[in-house]
Amino acid sequence: MSQQRTTKQFEAIRAAIDSAGRPLSIEEIYEASSRAVKTLGQRTVYRVVRQLQDEGMIVSVSVPNGSDRYELASIASKHHHHFHCKACDRFFDVDGCPGGLKKMVPKGFVLEHHDLTLSGLCAACA
Repeated sequence: MSQQRTTKQFEAIRAAIDSAGRPLSIEEIYEASSRAVKTLGQRTVYRVVRQLQDEGMIVSVSVPNGSDRYELASIASKHHHHFHCKACDRFFDVDGCPGGLKKMVPKGFVLEHHDLTLSGLCAACA
């Protein structure tokens, strides 16, 4: 961990990400952590998220045409994909992979990585 002292704001933000079980937006992190620390500011959330990224504790999940989400690096290190609920705009982890993607790559190309995001309605919105 960095030399910066651990504050109740830092702990609340880290706890929100730890307990979510899915990638969170800055707004979701702010909402969850401000329940524990009423005086929490959104700038503090941005600063702590950047610190957690710099320390390798969390990673960003890129969202095409949207704001990045953040998840634990320990989850991100395991190959998985995401489901995006179009109604509530939340992201969820999806285990498994369809595989066989190499046969879709044009001849002479080398596949090194892939991202797959399914979209539709989550159980709560369906």
